[in-house]
Formats: sequence, C-alpha cells, structure tokens
Amino acid sequence: MNSRQNAFFCDKKTNGSFEHPFLQATGMFLGEFLCLLVFKLIWYSTARHRIDQLKLYETDVSSVAIKYWPINVKRETKLVEGDQKFNPLIFWVASIFDMLSTCLGYIALNYTTASSFQMLRGSVMIFTALLSVAFLGKKLTLYHWLGILTVVIGLSVVGISDILFDKSDTTHSNSDKIAGDMLILMGQIFTAFQVVYEERFIAKYNIPPLQAVGWEGIFGFGTLGLLLIPFYFIKISTSNTGPAHRLEDVAEAFCQMKNNGIIILATVGNIFSIAFFNFAGISVTKELSSTTRMVLDSGRTLIIWLVTLALRWQNFYPLQIVGFVLLIIGMGIYNGVWAHLIREFISRRPIPSERSPLLTNDFGVATPAAATNYTAEPVNT
Repeated sequence: MNSRQNAFFCDKKTNGSFEHPFLQATGMFLGEFLCLLVFKLIWYSTARHRIDQLKLYETDVSSVAIKYWPINVKRETKLVEGDQKFNPLIFWVASIFDMLSTCLGYIALNYTTASSFQMLRGSVMIFTALLSVAFLGKKLTLYHWLGILTVVIGLSVVGISDILFDKSDTTHSNSDKIAGDMLILMGQIFTAFQVVYEERFIAKYNIPPLQAVGWEGIFGFGTLGLLLIPFYFIKISTSNTGPAHRLEDVAEAFCQMKNNGIIILATVGNIFSIAFFNFAGISVTKELSSTTRMVLDSGRTLIIWLVTLALRWQNFYPLQIVGFVLLIIGMGIYNGVWAHLIREFISRRPIPSERSPLLTNDFGVATPAAATNYTAEPVNT
C-alpha cells in the first residue's frame, strides 16, 4: 500500500511518501464548498416555481438574477427548504472544530496504524454523548449507553485483532503509535464539539444541509488556506512534506501529484467523497441527533474493511467478524431496532387460519384490513 502513495519531489531525485495533512484538510473543505455550489444551482433553478406557486422571495434582491437564470425547474424540492435569515459567521466556529479534528487525524495516520485509527475513532460516540448531556440537556437512557458501549467494543475488537495478528507493520515504533493514538483521541473530542454545535445551531435556524456544509467549507478553506502560507516557513526536522522539512509544502505536494497519477485520483476522490459524507452527516444530525450520527458513522468502518480486504491491503482475521457483529448489534440497541422488533413480535395479532375466509373488496381482492378485522360468525346449517 505504501508504494501507491510514494512519488518524487520537485528535484526528481528524492522519493518520499505523500504526507501533506494540512493540504489534504484544505482539499476536504474544498469538497464541502462544492455543496454550496450545488445548493445555489438548485436554489436558482427552482426559484421561479417558488415565486409563482409559493409566493416566496418576491422582494428578494436576487430577483433579477432569478429572472434571467437559464434553468427553470417547475417542481418542489426539500433540498432548499429552510431558513435563509441567519448570520453565515456562525459556521466559522464549526469549521474550526472540523479543521482541528481533520488535521490531527491526518497527522496521526503518519504515526500509527490504520487499525488503531479506526478503533479509536469509535470513542467519538462517548465524547458526543457526554457533550450532548452537558450542552444540549440530553438524557441518555441505559439502552443508549449500552448501544454506544457495544459499538466501541466492536470497533476495539477489530483494531485489537490487527495489532495482535498483524506483525508486518515495522514502520511504526511503540512511541509513534502512542503519539498517534493520543492525536486521534484529541481529534475525536473536537469532532464531538463540532457535531454538538451543529445540532444546536441547526435546530435553531433550520438551515438546509447543503447550504450549511457549503458555508463550513468556505470558512474552513479560507482559514486553513491562509494558514498554509506561514506553515511553509516553519521547518520541523521530523516533517516529511519535502526535502526542506517544512510544516507544509504545497509546491512539493503538487510535484508529487504530477509524478504519481494515483495520488491525483485519490485526492480528487477524497474531495468528492468528503462533500457527500458531510452532507449526509449533517442531514442525519438535523433529522435525528448528533449521537445517532456518530453511531451510524461507525458503520463506515465496515465498508473500509471490506474494501481493504478486496484490494488485499490487509489480511483477513476471523476475530474481525466478531467485531463487526458487535458493531451491528450496538447500532440496533442504540436506535431501538431490536426493542421494536421484540415488541412487534410479542404484540402481533394471531394470523387467521388458512381455512378462514377473508373479507374481500369490490374487486374480490382480500385486503389486509379486512383480514385483520375479520370476525367469524356462526353459520346456520
């Protein structure tokens, strides 16, 4: 797997791994910004319908642009539903949390193993639950805590299986792994702050998810993009961003992309996947809750595991199956799926005998309601 992310630097003599955490985080915010472009495209394309049919935005300053917009979609869409009267600066706080979490995660992956990263990411559910209780006044039941604990145990089993059985990792020392693990935990705390902040903010303003993600992308891209300038002049001996060992070296990053097309493909794919992931995440936060979002996000580990197995980037260990079974069980406990199925099974009505006639409608077709409400009457013989 390491050979896929190695490339020559600008001098075309030094070959090194692609380690540019801050530039990668900037690319993530670029992906979030794409959500705002999509929102604006949908908003303007459906604006005439909302003005004509719903009598909205009749005095909006953008009415001139709407009048000459070439696309006119005559249908309603929930993607643009929400409040438009808000201060966009409130997204800056969320972007800062997102920036800190993402940068710490990218840095941690250079010091620890992927298995440890996936295992410790499960801790974000605990942090999110605690912050939800502290700042949102949430009350988690015993079933919620049992579900969160089960999911964390499942993720831990998967991570521990890699540590116990994978002896091929000789690139990370114990001190590197400990430092990386601590950075991951710190990053998950910032992620928990971000999600809880988004829940409180979204519930108050009811802003469309696409627009919310887009504004976070603008502020994150602008803030971290400006920070890349001083990062270029900061030199750290342990940095592998280039021969000059700068904190971040954008020029060397683009040279490595030029010399390795796979890095370009992975970078572009990361930008678009981040855009979709954040839109889906903030939609779940809007409809359900922040802790539920974190529980469902843990299922991403399953997809990552299956892909890495298919590409033969890691070996298969039977203990990992136990971990993912626990993951599914934990999600069901937290969301009340298992409790609902048990209640349905206990309270379900008896199925009528196959010999009992079913009441039919005018077309002679038996209806579920008729089958449920049918009461046998005595037959005179």
